[in-house]
Amino acid sequence: MTKHWKHSIAASIAAVALAVTAGCGSSSPTTQENGSGNGLDKELNVFNWSEYLPEEVIKKFEDKYSVKVNYSTFSSNEEMLAKVSAGGGIYDLTVASDYFIQPMAKQGIIEPLDLNNIPNLKNLSEEFVNKDHDPGNKFSVPYMGNTVSLAYNPDNIKTEIKSFEDLWKPEFKSQIVMVDDQRFILGMVLKTLGYSGNDTDPAHLEEAQQKMLKLMPNIKAFDSDSPKTMMINGEVNIAFVWGAEIALAQHEKPKIKTVLPKEGLMLTFDNFVIPAGAKHKKTAEAFVNFLLEPEISAEIAKSFPYINPNREARKLIDKAILDNIAIYPPAEEMKRVESLKDIGDAVKLYDRTWSEVKSSQ
Repeated sequence: MTKHWKHSIAASIAAVALAVTAGCGSSSPTTQENGSGNGLDKELNVFNWSEYLPEEVIKKFEDKYSVKVNYSTFSSNEEMLAKVSAGGGIYDLTVASDYFIQPMAKQGIIEPLDLNNIPNLKNLSEEFVNKDHDPGNKFSVPYMGNTVSLAYNPDNIKTEIKSFEDLWKPEFKSQIVMVDDQRFILGMVLKTLGYSGNDTDPAHLEEAQQKMLKLMPNIKAFDSDSPKTMMINGEVNIAFVWGAEIALAQHEKPKIKTVLPKEGLMLTFDNFVIPAGAKHKKTAEAFVNFLLEPEISAEIAKSFPYINPNREARKLIDKAILDNIAIYPPAEEMKRVESLKDIGDAVKLYDRTWSEVKSSQ
């Protein structure tokens, strides 16, 4: 089970705003060039989701630019926020889901990008840039997106699963692995009740909490690091996980079925952002630009097949990946997809609801 921070976006940001300011003021950026004449620093500190960027790609950047990449990972947006908010320029680049970007920008936890250093932004499809959460991509560059989908092993689950609602069936006791993500899980429960996955009505959240408590006996584990492992090993037979994790599990067990639930999927996009006080900002922008090269972006998609927003890279991605509905739902399904939104102070209610649900284990 992954670590989950119990702080809301707004509460965490407010609590550390002074620390960030102090950190930015006390750290001086490094300006040493690495001797290769490219004007980049000798090192780069990157903070990313686990299982989200191949080591081979990092090595290629290091070899090309003579930059040492210090790479560390997190398991949830909340964990990322808590560590980045501490300030002090510890990280030069991190990844944040779209609904985290506006709150982080408003409180000065991330700083504007110099898009002149990221010319490969032109490779991204228009549908993925200049979004409401960051007009003009002032603070963020899309990396990869994902839905959280359903999957099951028909060898061991004889009851056909067609909806989120089916997860509550008593015969599925201790059979389910779920991502450890409060917004996706509570959003899913809200959708089974006929509400939006972004609903902020306290009465509706109370309904969702009570219904979620009834689901807990069926959940074997919450895992955002590598939930596919439990499906592959046969520890569970049902998964509510990232679409790419389903696709990777299907490589090992082709019989695993993807379910497009009748309630409709939810979607979020992860984006590169630069924390305030980053000591190697230009080098971070060079790294982002490198990852947007079509060949590199396609290589990432091969190892971690999430929704790739890179128009040019998609020309190089295997058709089997592009046709897998766990990763790229059909066009008609995408019309029903609901994107997770910034819900402001209501996130405190989500935090409290999730904390009470998790403490029931």
